[in-house]
Amino acid sequence: MANTLSAKKRIRQTERRRLRNRPILTKVRTYLKRAQAADPKADPQGARSAVLAAVRELDLAVAKGVLHKNNAARHKSRLMRRLPAQA
Repeated sequence: MANTLSAKKRIRQTERRRLRNRPILTKVRTYLKRAQAADPKADPQGARSAVLAAVRELDLAVAKGVLHKNNAARHKSRLMRRLPAQA
């Protein structure tokens, strides 16, 4: 257990941040799962909209400081590779 005042404050801050970030991360993971489960061959328009929704949620999480921008960029890149190229 923390002994110094600064360590105790850091514990309080971390817990507040965790509670604030948890719903955002949960939402991001939900949208990522939906985008990954969408089949671009069966329903290309549905898969595209699912990927775009996931990208939007990733960008919001980055803007709120919940995710690092490179983490979101990596996820977005992997999602976009699943979509067929638009002619």
